[in-house]
Amino acid sequence: MPTIEHTTTPALDLTYVRSQFPSLAQTVNGHPAVFLDGPGGTQVPQRVIDAISDYLRHNNANTGGAYPTSRRTDAMIAEARSAMADFLHCGADEVAFGPNMTTLTFAISRAIGRDLKPGDEIVVTRLDHDANVSPWLAMAEDRGITVRWAEIHDEDCTLAMADLASKINAKTKLVAVGYASNAVGTINPVREIVKLAHAAGALAYIDAVHYGPHGLIDVAALDCDFLACSTYKFFGPHMGVLFGKREHLTRLRPYKVRPNTNAIPNCWEWGTLNHECIAGIAACVEYLADLGRRAIDPCGYESGGYESGGDGRLAHPSSPSRPAATATRREAIQAAYQAIHEHERALLQRIMAGLGKIPGLKIYGITDPERFHERCATLAVRIPGHPPLELSSKLGDRGFFTWDGNYYALNLTEHLEVEKSGGFLRLGLVHYNTADEVDRLLVALREIVAT
Repeated sequence: MPTIEHTTTPALDLTYVRSQFPSLAQTVNGHPAVFLDGPGGTQVPQRVIDAISDYLRHNNANTGGAYPTSRRTDAMIAEARSAMADFLHCGADEVAFGPNMTTLTFAISRAIGRDLKPGDEIVVTRLDHDANVSPWLAMAEDRGITVRWAEIHDEDCTLAMADLASKINAKTKLVAVGYASNAVGTINPVREIVKLAHAAGALAYIDAVHYGPHGLIDVAALDCDFLACSTYKFFGPHMGVLFGKREHLTRLRPYKVRPNTNAIPNCWEWGTLNHECIAGIAACVEYLADLGRRAIDPCGYESGGYESGGDGRLAHPSSPSRPAATATRREAIQAAYQAIHEHERALLQRIMAGLGKIPGLKIYGITDPERFHERCATLAVRIPGHPPLELSSKLGDRGFFTWDGNYYALNLTEHLEVEKSGGFLRLGLVHYNTADEVDRLLVALREIVAT
């Protein structure tokens, strides 16, 4: 399984982190707001708000014009593309923007489907968000493609890898899998799955939407063909981003209007893009990079760059000591995620220990502390006699923002037979959450269950 290694990274500067997010200062009925709804969309730092506002105030224009605001818009989009290339570890021309991951996946599925024929097969999983299932099912229905389902281990909500491997064969043309489950937090062995797909001559399409706020993404190390994510899940605006290997983006034929250029990645971007939110994307990546520079060494010196281990892991420093200010953006992002890993791991251990003391509460997914490296700090729980909606509503009145339902992981909630009874209560921790917030949540849950 993929792991997130525990190394000697300085503690996250949580005071600095929380000062960057103005929304965290809100109150509800006199209670401090506690944002545990990150899996549905994280809060954004002030610099993202400022970037969006500044673009609309000073640079609002369409692209390709022979005048200053249009030229500045072109330059801003290029910089945002470069920022996301550093975030994903790929070429800037391998980054396409879109309204959201779902829209981008539908676009890619249609283009891939053009080259498929009846008798071809694709593989999807029971664990995935429906955005990495329904686009492929729709394409398969249109093209007469056979769909194979990879099953899960019910006891810990992990992919049954032997079953998945058995579904991949010479007829398989694509394997679609999530990097991490947005419902139960499982981190899938993505690099292993990519190798299985490639060994059969199939493409690998990765949904990294939920993994994005928790772990470092390295498409070069994964060797995946496509990877989609959503910036609003990692502290940016409501936008989607697609990585596609250059060879595939060039080879495949997108559905598009004639005036749009045939050059990549623009040919995969339909109509006028959301320029102000793209400005916010660049700002959100810079926030993460600045977080990394602070984590490298609060005094301004780092112990070296970091090498990626692929599935969200960081290896030992790979370059001599040098000022943090001279670290590349990619190196700073790597350091940021190491600090985030450390902080979230501590929160996960704390909340797991507390939830285990609440009578009757069931946690879906991995609960063994020795395997916490195989999951992120997203928890799906149920308490007998307390429907998820009731729990979420009562917690909301006390200032705790949580989700109830299926979160579009519909195949999972149906498979686990919880869909008809309200799905799960989902508790999502990210790096701006605190140990005090976890403790207060646990007190509130115990009080609600006791009444």
